[in-house]
Amino acid sequence: MVVGAFPMAKLIYLGIRQVSKPLANRIKEAARRSEFFKTYICLPPAQLYHWVEMRTKMRIMGFRGTAIKPLNEEAAAELGAELLGEATIFIVGGGCLVFEYSRHQANQRHKEEEQRAAWDALRDEVGHLALALEALQARVQAAPSQGALEELRAQLQEVRAQLGARDPPPAPQAGPAE
Repeated sequence: MVVGAFPMAKLIYLGIRQVSKPLANRIKEAARRSEFFKTYICLPPAQLYHWVEMRTKMRIMGFRGTAIKPLNEEAAAELGAELLGEATIFIVGGGCLVFEYSRHQANQRHKEEEQRAAWDALRDEVGHLALALEALQARVQAAPSQGALEELRAQLQEVRAQLGARDPPPAPQAGPAE
């Protein structure tokens, strides 16, 4: 059945990731409108990103000592909002992965505990069966063997033949004691 192959939790995770994109867009819009958000949240990472990117490009092209000009405030705010939106999507996706991994580990531990419990139950059952087998072996060894009974019957027949008593004596009957 398809339901077992595609768990509901994965659908929920997919839904959360799809919802995170509009959430990221709203965060971008809020970053563009709010002066505090723009100044303290968006601009510093955007300027840092711009500086690292430009410095890397300059080194690749062979310019070592070139000073890098910071982005203007409008471009930095736009870049910072984009970075924040992408970070939001990345964090939500990463959170879903971590949650799925922990859920998988919990399921794995649960299966291992069930297997360990089944193994212990089987081990206990084998122990009980071993004790029962030892008790039965002791009873069999304590009981006279079938060959010994046949030998005793043969000796009884010889004694009867020697005494001339071919018919066994009647068994005493228990009667009322007077």
